[in-house]
Amino acid sequence: MKDIHIPNNAIITVAGTVGVGKSTLTKALAKRLGFNTSLEEVDENPYLEKFYHDFERWSFHLQIYFLAERFKEQKNMFESGGGFVQDRSIYEDTGIFAKMHADKGTMSLTDYKTYTSLFEAMVMTPYFPHPDVLIYLEGDLENIIERIEKRGREMELQTNRAYWEEMYTRYEDWISGFNACPVLKVRIEDYDLEADEQSLEPLIEKISHVINENRKK
Repeated sequence: MKDIHIPNNAIITVAGTVGVGKSTLTKALAKRLGFNTSLEEVDENPYLEKFYHDFERWSFHLQIYFLAERFKEQKNMFESGGGFVQDRSIYEDTGIFAKMHADKGTMSLTDYKTYTSLFEAMVMTPYFPHPDVLIYLEGDLENIIERIEKRGREMELQTNRAYWEEMYTRYEDWISGFNACPVLKVRIEDYDLEADEQSLEPLIEKISHVINENRKK
């Protein structure tokens, strides 16, 4: 076996569209590495359910809420000395969700400009701590939709399929131009944590390689 070493102060972020398995992989990686988890708090979000019923009314509020919460969490992870696996990145909010609603008219141009200006001032600076690696989960659309249906969240089940298709396409476009930190693309069809926990090991090796090669620069 190759020498595998992931620094204990590393920050690993897991990104990808809804239903792709970010939380499951986040927890499995953290357990395997002895890291802490940084999980997206869906149940405590005061805007999420309202948003799914009225995109235009609540899209700006939701994005501002996410930006504030993710910024605080990112700051906390680094101030704590690292050793975290994070479920969803701060970059997806502006690159995927806010842009999608601005393009579709469910967020006003004024609100979008306000949001992106705030995001750039907070995040896109040399002072903001970026992750050591962003793991981008990708897979076949039908597999992802099947996962959404299987977990059975009512607000997601009531969402039109076209929304998930749109998001899927935007994620693929977004990751192709992402360069805020190193990216490791992983297909969800290449591992099955429920059937075989050892299927995580090849991914651990790849993460180790990406982080250590980047830290040499």
